[in-house]
Amino acid sequence: MGASGSRLPRDLLGEYQELTFLTKQEILLAHKRFSELLPKEDRDQAFTTRIPKSKILMLPELRANPFRHRICHVFSTTDDREGGLSFEDFLDMLSVFSDSATPEIKSHYAFRIFDFDDDGTLDKKDLENLVNCLTGEGEDSRLSAMEMDQLIQNILEESDIDKDGTINLSEFQHIISRSPDFTSSFKIVL
Repeated sequence: MGASGSRLPRDLLGEYQELTFLTKQEILLAHKRFSELLPKEDRDQAFTTRIPKSKILMLPELRANPFRHRICHVFSTTDDREGGLSFEDFLDMLSVFSDSATPEIKSHYAFRIFDFDDDGTLDKKDLENLVNCLTGEGEDSRLSAMEMDQLIQNILEESDIDKDGTINLSEFQHIISRSPDFTSSFKIVL
């Protein structure tokens, strides 16, 4: 995948367009933004360099997102727990969060982001983490234990169709299908 120079070769541009939900202009902008996260002397190696999670999290589009750490974790193809992203990881992330991604793709990745322990289900602990991300973890915004238990019980009553105490992907996708604003709000625009 090594391309010389910091420009995106035409053949790769076409390949990336076929593999993502992104337009050529969006891919070129993504390449520019990804390259800008690298030191000047490394920008010609954007196709072979992983950007550390700490730098990815500095992007304004992620900085305020309460799920930014999970987003990096889910889209990183590295085996270590640092969550650094390659250019292709970055494109995958932007593709899923684009307006053109299908509701099925968006809900699949949302489920993975909310599955904090990566076990394939949303259990009470995942839901607690989800609520804490949304409400903030400060003392003034944190729910009491009783409020949290009641909220999680309500979520499970509404969502846990097979009554096994967890929400699986198909149950999650069923919930999302009833939320018309989900796909329009599940996006990152550079």
